[in-house]
Amino acid sequence: MTDPIADYLTRIRNAQAARHKVVEIPSSNMKKEITKVLHDKGYILSYKFEDSQIQGVIKIALKYHPVSKTPAIKSLQRVSKPGLRKYVSTDEMPRVLNGLGIAILSTNKGIVSDKEAKALNVGGEVLCYIY
Repeated sequence: MTDPIADYLTRIRNAQAARHKVVEIPSSNMKKEITKVLHDKGYILSYKFEDSQIQGVIKIALKYHPVSKTPAIKSLQRVSKPGLRKYVSTDEMPRVLNGLGIAILSTNKGIVSDKEAKALNVGGEVLCYIY
């Protein structure tokens, strides 16, 4: 697999399209941190890390609107790819959907959202946009 983050986002996107309640994703440290950011920002209901196997699995409970059953995540877009990395400084921090969405960045302070990176005054690699 050349791009595990794109695979992670695609698995979530496909599970929501199929209206699944839970999705299982092969685990890595970066995927765990992205999952924590998604949970903190309210895009997923809950998560569980299972390290019983060699690699481990992340189980994510997806969040839907209670009445209309529409998913909480409208769009997941991979920004920085293995062939073309996108780096930003604090001044060039992207605004996703005019501030309604989030950008997830990999910084020297860890995996954080765009607003947290601006508060910490750090730049980094833009992994994805979520809204």
